[in-house]
Amino acid sequence: MTPVVAVIAPGAMGAAVGRRLADRGVNVLTSLAGRSAATAKRASDAGMSDATDAEIASADFILSILPPGDALALAERFVPALAASNAKPVYVDCNAINPTTVGQVAAIIAPTGCAFVDAGIIGPPPQGPEAGPRFYASGEAAFRVEALRQYGLDVRVLEGSSSAASALKMSYAGITKGTQAIGAAMILAAMRAGSAEALLTELEFSQKELLAQFREQLPKMPAKAYRWVAEMQEIAGFVGADPAARALYDGAADFYARIAQDARSAKAEASALDQFLGKARKTR
Repeated sequence: MTPVVAVIAPGAMGAAVGRRLADRGVNVLTSLAGRSAATAKRASDAGMSDATDAEIASADFILSILPPGDALALAERFVPALAASNAKPVYVDCNAINPTTVGQVAAIIAPTGCAFVDAGIIGPPPQGPEAGPRFYASGEAAFRVEALRQYGLDVRVLEGSSSAASALKMSYAGITKGTQAIGAAMILAAMRAGSAEALLTELEFSQKELLAQFREQLPKMPAKAYRWVAEMQEIAGFVGADPAARALYDGAADFYARIAQDARSAKAEASALDQFLGKARKTR
């Protein structure tokens, strides 16, 4: 039978995942309690239905897809409904959290009798015929999430620990989003020092692929920076046994917090990045 899947919340990734499932005949539920009109429209456009917590607890799967700082609170919110439900859905935490936080979420869900699966999403939201992101899953019940492959989700089960998926996500995001933080910080520093033109010339000569990545990624980064603060903090926890690495990602969290504040106000740093990358586009 076609499963019922709850996707919380209908942000950019959640709504796109919901649309992918709905387009393949899945009844997709979500929660719009306290959400904005824009979010409600995004969910409706994606074919997602607003549902109560009790209705969501009767689904076959609950996919938690939201900013990492909200992962624990969402799990705690659903404990009463999940404990009371006879359906016992598989609770799949798809957030960018480190293995320690995964263990905390799993411990919250355990008394409800629901299976828990750790998952990490790598790749952009699914669009049209594109394959979409990879959903790496780990844990004893991870094989159950493979059922969603036939409904358009690229689910890949990992061997190893119950939090192997989050360990992969932390490692991957630490490289990709860490690189964006370093690149943006150095571009802004070069502009303050008056060496932007020289930096651009050298990047075009010796780092063409890296510059192309920055041109693709950094213009979109300021609008997403607020979500990456907690993610960098989670990565700092992941590398916590290495004090220097932890300091690196604590610094990246502070950097993204500043960029996020700038994006909400003057947009001075976002404009500076656009200016530098605009020159890169013109000189290609």
